[in-house]
Amino acid sequence: MRIPEDTVERIRQAADIVEVVSDFVSLKKRGSNYIACCPFHNEKTPSFNVNPTRQIYKCFGCGKAGDPVRFVMDVENIGYGEALRYLAQKYSIEIEEQEQTPEEIIRQNERESLFIVLNFAKTFFQNTLLKSDEGQSIGLSYFRERGFTNPTIEAFELGYSVDQWDALMQEAEKRGYNRALLEKAGLILTREGNAPGQVKQYDRFRGRVMFPIHNVSGRVIAFGARILKTDKNQPKYLNSPETEVYHKSQVLYGISQAKQTIRQEDNCFLTEGYTDVISLYQAGIKNVVASSGTSLTMEQIRLISRFTQNVTMLYDGDAAGIKAALRGVDMVLEEGLNVSIVTFPDNEDPDSYVRRVGGEAFKTYIKNNALDFIRFKAETLLRDAGENPFRKAEVIAEVVESIIKIPDPLKRQIFFRNTAQQLNVDEQTLISEGNRLIRKQHEKKAQDADRQEATNRRQERNRSNNAPGPGFPPPMEPSEEEWNALFAGAGISGPAPADMPPPAPDNRSGTPATPKLQPAKPVNRTPLSYQEEECIRLLINYGHRELEPGISLCQYMLSELDEIDFQTPPYNLMLAIFREAFVRGEILTADDFLNRPPEAGDYNLQHETIHMTTPRHEISDGWQKHEIHVPTEDELKILSDLAYTNILRIKKMMAEERMYAIKRRLSDTSSPEEQDHLLVEYMHYKRVDVEIAKLLGTVISG
Repeated sequence: MRIPEDTVERIRQAADIVEVVSDFVSLKKRGSNYIACCPFHNEKTPSFNVNPTRQIYKCFGCGKAGDPVRFVMDVENIGYGEALRYLAQKYSIEIEEQEQTPEEIIRQNERESLFIVLNFAKTFFQNTLLKSDEGQSIGLSYFRERGFTNPTIEAFELGYSVDQWDALMQEAEKRGYNRALLEKAGLILTREGNAPGQVKQYDRFRGRVMFPIHNVSGRVIAFGARILKTDKNQPKYLNSPETEVYHKSQVLYGISQAKQTIRQEDNCFLTEGYTDVISLYQAGIKNVVASSGTSLTMEQIRLISRFTQNVTMLYDGDAAGIKAALRGVDMVLEEGLNVSIVTFPDNEDPDSYVRRVGGEAFKTYIKNNALDFIRFKAETLLRDAGENPFRKAEVIAEVVESIIKIPDPLKRQIFFRNTAQQLNVDEQTLISEGNRLIRKQHEKKAQDADRQEATNRRQERNRSNNAPGPGFPPPMEPSEEEWNALFAGAGISGPAPADMPPPAPDNRSGTPATPKLQPAKPVNRTPLSYQEEECIRLLINYGHRELEPGISLCQYMLSELDEIDFQTPPYNLMLAIFREAFVRGEILTADDFLNRPPEAGDYNLQHETIHMTTPRHEISDGWQKHEIHVPTEDELKILSDLAYTNILRIKKMMAEERMYAIKRRLSDTSSPEEQDHLLVEYMHYKRVDVEIAKLLGTVISG
């Protein structure tokens, strides 16, 4: 279905960039803007900037930029229409969608179809739990035994799958969902039958209580399921397989319900199981998530770091729980997070303990028993080492190996000092051991790099030896994704050139495949492209400013650039848009480009505008406090100089490029008449180049 334009505008007007981004990232106020660590790439120093005045975001690390709609598209990896529906739901805007044409229905995004069918399955399991006899007698009874109340069951959307082969599949087909989609969503399985060519399809989840797994924004992406009867042939827990929308290494159970409290409490409790999360949530401890039985991954750690830098890991007090607490925590330290560990008495886990003592006593226990990870690791390993001096030396090495993972040098220094006191060894000894391990790691990285370089050289030689000769087919045209990567690397967004053949269709949906979000390979930009960018930047930010009475900066620059076209496609398009508007008596501003929907125009001009209007640094209020004047480019004298020199540099570089082209033509022609003509033309541009150089105060070489 198509969303009407007036509804799209209502959604865009209602969406607040700070509110939208805060659903996914923990923002901190800095001056008039907000900052955070970027959710799109790994970083430890915040370079992600949110501007509430312009309603835009910009990452100075990876270059991502946009408005609230673009942010949802990027962070959820969804299409424009899906992002609008997400924001409409967030801001309670009703969408009366228009009928799609048959072609538009064919192009419907398969990813959105998976979300729809998974939501159907969630509702089906919920209804089965609450309304069917089997669901109430088995599934609901189990949840009641664990003490889960109706509000808790509703908050986590718990359900039950009946013990039948195809109950879900039959109901789904009645609602119009095909089996291929159900299989892609991980809801049904296909097996070969006894007869040749025969296949059998049946529900993946049967006779189990169901735990829907949500993404950060609250959409169901998978299921965890627990069997209640004793069956040695069936696993106790069964999870959805990896799908287009579910990658278990990137998901934390309960993150949707916990994210706001994690931000408010500035701490995240990390457990292992579904019921740990639900029991703690019900006891009033809502800043809790689970790794769902998988080993902690780097993606999960980075997901937590969006909302807090403090993690408290809750584990069973038995040997297995302690071993789990020690495993994988070095990764958390490497990401710069502050890690504490809490273990519980024997035969207790977070679920059983909070149900026994209650929420307040649980919080008190956490407060009194939480140890920073380094101290916890040292105490645990020392206890195992006993009086064995060789084992104690190994303990020191292991603890130091964890300390050097901490990226903050000040924190490392504090941990070296505290650990030296705890282990009763000289602090300098620990520091020396840490330096030795760091050198060893650097040497290993250098060796790995040398080996990789040698491998690359061998592969390059093999490619050269196998290069196609005469009679072989020519190299293939670059794909649309490759063109986009090249353009993005040059600071240009948008599709491939118009004369490039269209991309091959995605066989699943009949639409061009969406390129995966990968960093573009860097491409050398021409010096002229930077000057063209600077020209558009001045027009966007200061076009209305009068350089002298009656003469705006826009009028001055457009008149100086009369009959000059830019060579960089998006900047040339923006220049043309400025010219068309000026003829109508209008001078465009940044908002005219920021409010353009993503599909408008041949290039993503919104991204370019954000890049040109978002300063990386702000002047400190301290300068004004001490009455120290800091010149800025919006002052008339500075702005006039910027516009003047920019125009001169553009013309000079165009003259230089023209001279270079003439030299190439001179070397290719043997006609005396054409050579004379080219020399006259060359000398003209040479004089222009020299005169502009004098005006700029630069030195010209012969």
